[in-house]
Amino acid sequence: MRRWLSRLFSGVRGILFAAAVAAGLSLHLYTQHVVQQLREESRSLVLFYAGMYARVAETESPGDLTFLFDQIISRTNFPLIQTDTLLQPTGWKGLPVSPNDTTRAAMEEVRRMVVRLDREIDPIPVKYGNRTLAFLFYGDSRLIQQLRWLPYAEAGFIGLFILIGFFGYAHIKRSEQRSIWVGMAKETAHQLGTPLSSLMGWIEVMRSGRPSASVSLADEMERDVKRLRQVTQRFSQIGSRPDLKKADLAAPLRETVEYIRRRAPQLGRPVVIEENLVETPAVPLNADLFQWAVENILKNALDAMNKDHGVISVRSGVGDRGRVFVEIGDNGRGIDKADRGRVFKPGFSTKKRGWGLGLTLSRRIVEDYHGGRLFVRESAPGKGTVMRIEL
Repeated sequence: MRRWLSRLFSGVRGILFAAAVAAGLSLHLYTQHVVQQLREESRSLVLFYAGMYARVAETESPGDLTFLFDQIISRTNFPLIQTDTLLQPTGWKGLPVSPNDTTRAAMEEVRRMVVRLDREIDPIPVKYGNRTLAFLFYGDSRLIQQLRWLPYAEAGFIGLFILIGFFGYAHIKRSEQRSIWVGMAKETAHQLGTPLSSLMGWIEVMRSGRPSASVSLADEMERDVKRLRQVTQRFSQIGSRPDLKKADLAAPLRETVEYIRRRAPQLGRPVVIEENLVETPAVPLNADLFQWAVENILKNALDAMNKDHGVISVRSGVGDRGRVFVEIGDNGRGIDKADRGRVFKPGFSTKKRGWGLGLTLSRRIVEDYHGGRLFVRESAPGKGTVMRIEL
């Protein structure tokens, strides 16, 4: 039971549920207030009729009494039964029984209505002096009855929409999970594909028997094997708490920038990666995961490059409250203002071949694993983007 309540009241679902309860309670209280006011108005009218009835009865003018009931009271919109002092009906309106029907069955039905109305609302005695002339039994009008049921009907509709919202939210979460799994599979293939392709190339060079004198096959193959080991270490740490050790950012940043710099010529256009790394205090860091986050941001910057002379800048420093920051800027196509809030969502991508997982992984690494922040510091379409990491 406790686990079910915890799931119900947590996150977005808890907010929606609390909002629905608050809205339903407020609507119920307001409706009951309106119903009470309408009941008071009905009672005031019946009291007025009782007073007029007593005065007309004292003058012994039956015509005036009939006029009062037919022309004033019959125009009201609530059920009303007039009885004598023995509670025998003498006139009524607003009932499913015709006022002109005086058959035995009709009178029995009206007497049952008298009993029911007596249970709901106290009757008003018609008095003149100390003498009781008659009793007036009245009930709620159709409008009041509808208002009494209105909160429950609206609460039902609100509950239905909340239920639809829950199912929609669950569907979105499942879609995101599917996107993450598909993206992770593709990211794994991509990460492993580059060093594996390189190793296959070096094997072909070895088989040809004509190794280049300017290339050390052992060194190159060792570099690719290290890359494979790094990839496996990265993926093995996803989903578990990584080990953080106090370290300077400069070394892992330079290593990642150098790796991306070697890949830049594959774009077919010149891209310059500028470094401005200063000495910063050591921060709790998992080098493998941090390099992965920076690598994804740099790859995004490369993919966003649409100019003949692309420039990517990587700089570090110490910002407010002693937080160490890394800023990665480019002069690429930039991000539309409408898309800034979505660039970190799983599956969002403006690239035809992208699967929209790189920045999602980067944010998770920076914020969930390192307790930092990753956000778009500034961006303008056609001018470029600056991403900022704070640790």
